[in-house]
Amino acid sequence: MNDQNPFGGMGGQYDTTVQYGTPQQGEAGGAGAGADLIKDTTTARFAADVIQESRRQPVLVDFWAPWCGPCKQLAPLLEKAVRAAGGRVRLVKMNIDEHPAIAGQLGIQSIPAVIAFKDGQPVDGFMGAIPESQIAEFIHRIGGDDPKAQIAEALAAAQEAAAAGDAQAAADIYEAILQQAPDTLDAIVGLATLRFEAGAVEAANAVLARLPEGAKETAGLAALRARMALAAQAGGLGDVAELERRVAENPKDHQARFDLAMAQNAGGERDKAADNLLAIVKADRNWNDDRARAQLLQLFEAWGMADEATLSARRKLSSLLFS
Repeated sequence: MNDQNPFGGMGGQYDTTVQYGTPQQGEAGGAGAGADLIKDTTTARFAADVIQESRRQPVLVDFWAPWCGPCKQLAPLLEKAVRAAGGRVRLVKMNIDEHPAIAGQLGIQSIPAVIAFKDGQPVDGFMGAIPESQIAEFIHRIGGDDPKAQIAEALAAAQEAAAAGDAQAAADIYEAILQQAPDTLDAIVGLATLRFEAGAVEAANAVLARLPEGAKETAGLAALRARMALAAQAGGLGDVAELERRVAENPKDHQARFDLAMAQNAGGERDKAADNLLAIVKADRNWNDDRARAQLLQLFEAWGMADEATLSARRKLSSLLFS
């Protein structure tokens, strides 16, 4: 957009605009916006309703007047298209008879006029009562893809950042997702996982407290809870060297071997942890109500079913149980 033509060349091709300045007879328009996606604004509220809001998502501003016939043609089509977009854009309606200042500042000389704002700035627009198909195309251009697809893309970007070791970038992406869609389970789990891995257990629990009521127990959520439980369990196990000494002196000290496995897991030695639990299962399957096998299964959940340590230990466990 520029000062000479704020609509980037889109205007002028339609003859359904009305030059404003002298009101004509007609019923009031722009009422009944209904859902939160659509609202009326004033000069005083313009900064909050449009400039600030457009930093979160695109906002379309419909400049109209009660006497404008084409405005009445455009309004229902525009509102329908905004609702159909499912949150990709918001619509703010401004009556230029009551609030002429903003339209004047933007150089609008005919209505209806629709300007799209992003990041606090006007970026595109059109004039006239354009067809419904062109409204949809305009909203798609401004609002991008379906919100679910955008969230999926953002989640993938966060996971890539985390895998690359950029935890802060990943956390920022997760936070941005949750600002737009607070109930996004994968974003909550992802952010909580980052907090936990940074050693901020309380912060991780605070993030998990944001889970919606009745949230589905996904594999990611179950794995995180298992990891947090294991970390809490390992907190009071004592010195690894001492546990290793006890096991070396008495290989049948299953409790010492069990504690050693938990300490090894906490230290990232997954294969060693699994082997010690498997040794207990092999020596005494019924020890402590089959606790070693149960703990091994919890480790599998925490590590992930596709983890190499999980796959290796699972094969060994199957061999012990079914050979």
